[in-house]
Amino acid sequence: MVKIKHVYEAYDAADGKRFLIDRLWPRGMSKEKLVMDAWLKDVSPSGELRGWFGHDPAKWEEFQNRYTIELDSNPDAWKPLLAAARQGTVTLLFAAHDSEHNNAVVLKAYLENLLQITEEQSRLRK
Repeated sequence: MVKIKHVYEAYDAADGKRFLIDRLWPRGMSKEKLVMDAWLKDVSPSGELRGWFGHDPAKWEEFQNRYTIELDSNPDAWKPLLAAARQGTVTLLFAAHDSEHNNAVVLKAYLENLLQITEEQSRLRK
């Protein structure tokens, strides 16, 4: 299972493995305070894509397309997340103010799609 959660929300044991997936460290959050298993900067959108998007909802659809292309070309960045999700719950931590239009939403859908494909392939082999 893949969940997303704002980085400033409290830790919950039901979060499972927690991964910060932003390239930049969240403002006002001390490294000692944030409960996480790893900070995966490389799975976040490129600086160029982040700058272009600027969290503008009007660019949301195109951002999703461009970020998915970046993810497709960088499997080493998301493979640890996929492996963890196959073992149990994974929570993607993000710092964006907009909880509907951010990289965590896209990455969650991307990982869930990969998990579904894996499940379907497993069923076909049986």
